[in-house]
Amino acid sequence: MTDQLALNQLHQIAINTDDLATSKAFYEDVLGAKFIASYDPPGLVFFDFQGVRLLLEKGSTPGTIYFRVDDIDDAVQKLQAKGVEFDQLPHVIFRDDQGVFGPKGYEELMAFFKDPAGNILSLASQRPASS
Repeated sequence: MTDQLALNQLHQIAINTDDLATSKAFYEDVLGAKFIASYDPPGLVFFDFQGVRLLLEKGSTPGTIYFRVDDIDDAVQKLQAKGVEFDQLPHVIFRDDQGVFGPKGYEELMAFFKDPAGNILSLASQRPASS
């Protein structure tokens, strides 16, 4: 394990929308984005931009940038060693039993923190689901 951490791969970007249907149509029909899935409730639409997900969230806070990491626990430890305080430590966000977002039967874990300006940042990782 090295002390250096380089967050150099985007995993997902989340943006706010007041109208899921209109936003979905815009990204899919106008911009040609590849639709992945929709969950309403709670009001989520996902698109794929060559491996980087765009998440449209109804009535959400302004936005979040998610960084993909191989080992979320190691990444959290390295950032904490540099003084980063986490609002939420790694936890399972979604269990993908159908293989919608990646390998079937994998869990997606995320941890959340803020940059100095208060923008929300997240680490995201996938692993085989625990029983």
